[in-house]
Amino acid sequence: MDFKDYYDGLGVSPDADAKTIKKAYQKLAKKYHPDVNPGDKAAEAKFKDAMEAYQAISDPEKRRKYDELRQDYQQWKSRGGRGDYNWDRWQTNPGGGGGGSQTHTMSPEDFAEMFGGSGRAGGFGGDGYSDFFSTLFGGGGAQGRGFSGGSTVRRARAGQDHEVEVQVTLEETYHGTTRLIRTGEKQIEAKIPKGVRTGSKVRLTGQGGLGISGGPNGNLYLNVTVSPHARFIRDGDDLRTDLPIDFYKAILGGEASIHTFGGEVSLKIPTLSQSGKKFRLKGKGLPNLENPLQQGDLFVELSIVLPDNMTEQEITTLRDLADKRR
Repeated sequence: MDFKDYYDGLGVSPDADAKTIKKAYQKLAKKYHPDVNPGDKAAEAKFKDAMEAYQAISDPEKRRKYDELRQDYQQWKSRGGRGDYNWDRWQTNPGGGGGGSQTHTMSPEDFAEMFGGSGRAGGFGGDGYSDFFSTLFGGGGAQGRGFSGGSTVRRARAGQDHEVEVQVTLEETYHGTTRLIRTGEKQIEAKIPKGVRTGSKVRLTGQGGLGISGGPNGNLYLNVTVSPHARFIRDGDDLRTDLPIDFYKAILGGEASIHTFGGEVSLKIPTLSQSGKKFRLKGKGLPNLENPLQQGDLFVELSIVLPDNMTEQEITTLRDLADKRR
């Protein structure tokens, strides 16, 4: 049987206080948790080692016994470590089955409180200890015993909620869209409704972490960000845009075509329209998230631009007109 240095396994010093030990364990457990590393046997082993180390040195009684063994073992090694180390004096009720210095250190419920609702110890129940741990503290072989070192009563608990960042375009916001979301080993086609805004949370019920002991699965939340658009500015459910027209149309009036997310719209320009004049196209904005049948408005602002490649005759004609207005 090999000696296990639990302090080294958690990356803490032998004089670390309980808070430091717990923080180091949380960091390793979150990194190597089976929910985060599905199917990864190496991560599963590291998670299991971290949990066993925490069981040993987070409990004052177990830690006291472990520290005595550790000191004695190191002294034996410093003397040359001849022969086999005598483990007999450290055994607790050899063969497993309770008694000795067994204490309840962590149940699945304790684990859930530490990690915010998941609580699932990766399926490590039953005879989950190393020979080293079982020799010192017992706990191997008995039915219903897990990493707590004693019998545990599993209460039904909801699985952990998960969150994923999702970015959509303004046009996808108008029509609604879908995204393929991978969570663990699952791939989900998530429907993103019309009218979502930056900061919207789309809930996928039951697509989060697995429930514990028959409890419901957690939810998956999509945190939505809507990317900026080149032509439209969003204002709630309303849209705003500029419409460039030449000064001929501004003076004489006419029609201009506007491309909206719902298709082409014809806008009638009155004669003598000034730059900055605003038009409201009712119901041509974005769908309302809560009531998609209700849509915002599109506000169009005119901007007058000079025509390209004006001829000398056009310029002369305009000059004559300008002279007559003086």
